[in-house]
Amino acid sequence: MTVPAPDAAQTLCTLLDMVRAGAATTRPELIARSGFGRKLVTQRIADLLERGLLEEGELAPSTGGRSARQLRFRADAGRILVAELGSTSLSVGLADLDGNLLAHQEEPATASHGADTVLARVEELFDDLLAAQPHGGAPLWGIGIGLLGPVDALTGCAIPLDWLPSRGWGGYPVRKRLSARFDVPVWADNEVNLMALGEHRGTFRRSVDNLAYVKLGTGIGAGLVAGGHLIRGASGSAGELGHVSVIDDPSAVCWCGATGCLVLYAGGDSLATAADRAARSGESPVLAARLAAGGRVDARDLAEAAAAGDPYCVARLTRAGHLVGRALAALVNVANPSLVLIGGGVASSGDLLLAAIREEAYRLAFPSAAHDLRIDFSPLSDRAGLTGAAFMAVDELLSPSRLPRWIDAGSPAGLAAVVHG
Repeated sequence: MTVPAPDAAQTLCTLLDMVRAGAATTRPELIARSGFGRKLVTQRIADLLERGLLEEGELAPSTGGRSARQLRFRADAGRILVAELGSTSLSVGLADLDGNLLAHQEEPATASHGADTVLARVEELFDDLLAAQPHGGAPLWGIGIGLLGPVDALTGCAIPLDWLPSRGWGGYPVRKRLSARFDVPVWADNEVNLMALGEHRGTFRRSVDNLAYVKLGTGIGAGLVAGGHLIRGASGSAGELGHVSVIDDPSAVCWCGATGCLVLYAGGDSLATAADRAARSGESPVLAARLAAGGRVDARDLAEAAAAGDPYCVARLTRAGHLVGRALAALVNVANPSLVLIGGGVASSGDLLLAAIREEAYRLAFPSAAHDLRIDFSPLSDRAGLTGAAFMAVDELLSPSRLPRWIDAGSPAGLAAVVHG
């Protein structure tokens, strides 16, 4: 079967997507919900079955007539390598075509070590994941990777920003490098965008169409899903919540060049600096004891001391939460999500931080925008970005513009240049 015509590819992908999403799982349901004719649906489903993208399952419950055979997406037909590169860590994993992580691991890493160094380590970890798979298992279909900062979705390169720890990241050909190394198509996006996508598709299975994912880490960023689609903005820079000015203080100059940015008060480095200062001054006896015992303190120590009731740490963490809530209220007023998920290293601070965020966000957000708003921690936590990276790659591979380029080969493996066009 060849699917060169755009209308044929669109029909094929629409039906496949409905089965993937669980919106329709039998031929009669697909006919009823797609609006396509019986003959067309029958032909396209036969094509998808022949190519191994769908398989038939058990008989569906009868609705009065002959029971229809259920259809299932073959999530085990291929594998996706995924990675998420943060400021202080990198995570890698191997997923099936339904976004399920089959294996994953995380280790400390520093983005400022440079693109060549970090990506070389990613490649080593990818090799380990592939080597651990059973011989003769499902082939590798693609790679999805999350990068720091805004990413050019067309080229898969990080967009150069003078104030980021660039060390060769800006404009680095991440897609080209990994495609050449593993001979599969590669897609890259901002890491927080992928966290939002991972929760939207992995946890909520598209049941929440408007959500925001806020990562509180060394930096602070937001991934936005509106109407079921990621919002990247004109230059890929949507969601820079950490550089929203929350305090009018000309002396508080951010590394981005602006003043009063949220990241200066609620970012991981800011909290670590505050913890160190309070420990050395004796303002926090708990942190002072930790500094004496371990030689250093960081944001996690501050959070644990706050949980233990240390007055300074409670006040510092509460203030950070209120400022996050202030920025979040502006986001809620503009984007009107029904769900805001909080993730990242600083989010491990727990309920004290979340309570402060909620208090300020609900207080300042426009009433109608906050009426049904839910603010909670990320269910997927540190797996959200990897899950989103898998969905990004699979969605691209099964899109109307990409699927016709490889479907006759049975797999996109070895066809990176063809798939990317």
